[in-house]
Amino acid sequence: MEIPSKYNALSVEKKWYDYWMEHNYFHSTPDEREAYTIVIPPPNVTGVLHMGHMLNNTIQDVLIRRARLLGKNACWVPGTDHASIATEAKVVAKLKAEGIDKNDLTREEFLEHAWEWKEEYGGVILEQLKKLGCSCDWERTKFTMDDDMSEAVIKVFVDLYNKGLIYRGYRMVNWDPEAKTTLSDEEVEYIEKQGKLYYVNYKIEGSDTTLTIATTRPETILGDTAICINPEDPRHQSLKGKKAIVPICNRVIPIIEDDYVDVEFGTGCLKVTPAHDENDKVLGDKHDLEVIDIFNEDATLNSYGLHYEGQDRFVVRKAIVKELETLGQIDKIEDYTNRVGISERTKAIIEPRLSDQWFLKMEDLAKPAIDAVLKTDEVKLFPKKFENTYRHWMENIRDWNISRQLLWGQQIPAYYYGDGKEDFVVAETLEAALELAKEETANPELQTSDLRQDSDVVDTWFSSWLWPMTVFDGIRHPENKEVAYYYPTNDLVTGPDILFFWVARMIIAGYEYRDERPFENVYLTGLVRDKQRRKMSKQLGNSPDALKLIEEYGADGVRVGLLLSSAAGNDLMFDEALCQQGKQFANKIWNAFRLVKGWNIDDTIPQPNSSKIAIEWFESKFQKTMAEIEDHFSKYRLSDALMATYKLIWDDFASWLLEIVKPAYQKPIDKVTYNEVIRLFENNLRILHPFMPFLTEEIWQFIEERSSEEALIISTWPEYTTINEELIAEFDFAAEVISGIRNIRKQKNIAFKESIGFSVVNNENMSGTFDEVITKMGNLDSFDYVSEAVEGALTYRVKSNEYFIPMEGSIDIEAEIKKLTDELNYTEGFLRSVQKKLSNERFVNNAPEQVVASEKKKEADAIAKIETIKASLDSLN
Repeated sequence: MEIPSKYNALSVEKKWYDYWMEHNYFHSTPDEREAYTIVIPPPNVTGVLHMGHMLNNTIQDVLIRRARLLGKNACWVPGTDHASIATEAKVVAKLKAEGIDKNDLTREEFLEHAWEWKEEYGGVILEQLKKLGCSCDWERTKFTMDDDMSEAVIKVFVDLYNKGLIYRGYRMVNWDPEAKTTLSDEEVEYIEKQGKLYYVNYKIEGSDTTLTIATTRPETILGDTAICINPEDPRHQSLKGKKAIVPICNRVIPIIEDDYVDVEFGTGCLKVTPAHDENDKVLGDKHDLEVIDIFNEDATLNSYGLHYEGQDRFVVRKAIVKELETLGQIDKIEDYTNRVGISERTKAIIEPRLSDQWFLKMEDLAKPAIDAVLKTDEVKLFPKKFENTYRHWMENIRDWNISRQLLWGQQIPAYYYGDGKEDFVVAETLEAALELAKEETANPELQTSDLRQDSDVVDTWFSSWLWPMTVFDGIRHPENKEVAYYYPTNDLVTGPDILFFWVARMIIAGYEYRDERPFENVYLTGLVRDKQRRKMSKQLGNSPDALKLIEEYGADGVRVGLLLSSAAGNDLMFDEALCQQGKQFANKIWNAFRLVKGWNIDDTIPQPNSSKIAIEWFESKFQKTMAEIEDHFSKYRLSDALMATYKLIWDDFASWLLEIVKPAYQKPIDKVTYNEVIRLFENNLRILHPFMPFLTEEIWQFIEERSSEEALIISTWPEYTTINEELIAEFDFAAEVISGIRNIRKQKNIAFKESIGFSVVNNENMSGTFDEVITKMGNLDSFDYVSEAVEGALTYRVKSNEYFIPMEGSIDIEAEIKKLTDELNYTEGFLRSVQKKLSNERFVNNAPEQVVASEKKKEADAIAKIETIKASLDSLN
């Protein structure tokens, strides 16, 4: 096969991905091998590929491809999450564009539209992951609302309810007025918002006097049902037992006393609105206050809003302040910075709202999950610093509000048989619910038509917390052979932003339903930021189009670019130039391959000793790098593992080994060396394959014709052998010697084709192991060991060894003497300035230790350089 002169990433990537798919290499079934399992963090079915997905899935693919090469039965389960809030919003928007109002549809009609949307647009992201080279077991693709997945969710709900862990409660919840649903505490983000603090005067009933309250939300005064004062507050003793009048609505409300009110804060008078503030609700319950909810579900005001009915809360805020000013009841207005809760999904400002919701008791469920991470190390977090975040969340865990006022999701399996709030049963099916309802009511005549299912769905996270089990059908059939083989999974790669939402809850579910961890290691990637450390976002326009990056640099180039991005804390500073570096690396390897395949082979010529020793050295260097890579992988330092591989191939293999063994121009290479170089090249491809799967498979298949059983993707990781550290150290020394020769050739304009003499005073007692390599790489016509300096020669040092290159005819002696004299004068001046600094006691005593150490190194380097220049001048005079 003719090897193209240039590497064409796009055609290569399609060719090999199709080939891998055609031969089903990604598919796994249980067998006698050790399982290695990863479950993908299921992206939202609404999602499209962004830089965070690219990083996260590149890491997963590196781990899964390496596991395959290590001989493990690698299984990477892909899938998508139904994402209740996000998907419902997309469907509602689509319907609106078609002139259809969601509220005009039955549940069944809406779900029909939702499923149509999912089939048409959902899962685009999975197709995009294929472009990145992700080797998921696509036959196992799951969706969190697949029938079997939903069945498992309902089964778990019923089980937890029967255990007394799920209950229905009338509570203050976080209400998202845009999505029109509740949110759990974890789905609320908090931001600092510039606002106003309004001081409002309330009249005292039967008196001309007033009291003043301070509020950031004047629109809620229409829901006030009391004023509260601290009984010990001397300012308000006269208010005890009296009543106040709420402005505008003129409702008469009691003035109550409670030490909850902070005497030091504000006016000491607190308006109490039990329907719209959690703390007020606690006070209201304690003092048996009326609860007046003034908002509709979209945060417009209801009939309690009087003439503001139907208007948005923020519109009313401005209008009510104007009305209060007109009434003379605004005392003053101050600027105020408020901490406001917003919906993680829609960014709408959260409204505290009283509502009947379903809750899951978490305190006892969380205990095994706390121990697994913080005590027994059964589940390890990387980086370890996230254990503190995990501890804080888990030790302060609250009951989980698991109900959502949506249509898209698993419908709560509670069936009402009467009009009362408690007239319900919980069961997996309508038929089972009917039997339970007959028992509850002692009415054998009850029909399914008499039952009404709860209209809420469960929180999306209540399905995805079961993901590592349900993808193997481990809830419905806990003893099946797949879950027994693949579970617990090995590694989970995800973002720290869902450490509690998802990771902690999966650990909780794992211990509750299988009494074991769901995974062993959790690798928490950082956010992908731009090189100015800004979070990537559409608003800033700093988030590159992931697919365009792949088109420009190739999937391998982008994978390398992402992994080489420098870490800052736990985040990644992404720079597109690193993708260019990845592309150049691919080209370097391709050109190295073309060089090797371009050599003519002669099996009659012997192997040069320089080639033999160079191959032995590279073998040891390769083994040493493999050990480094292994260490990096064990600590999830994938960037370091890639960089070690990069340096091995670029520096040691391409820049050193190939140059050493390369035959002279138009001369053949011996067969032994050629075969060894191909073997080493193949080993390089094996360890590089997880990072750059397409390029490596292309070269692997070009090296020789191979059957489908011999593809690189299912090849084997190189075997570990001994490392000759002494040989590596000797080569490093020899490399410095060669660099010295190259520097002198460059400085003196001595062409490489012109051979030169070479002598050494071997003070280091170096063995002559690499002398033939030095001779070849330096194009030396002689290599002599001498006991004294060589007169009339150029000289340089490597450690205490001194090397000499005869001058004869090579250079202009006078010009060289002038150049060396100028360099000597400059270096002596530099040394004096450094020594002056070091003789200053104040500097030495007060400067940081590393600064003083740096100056001492400069001094030592300058002294050594002066000695070498003087030796060179002596040899020229």
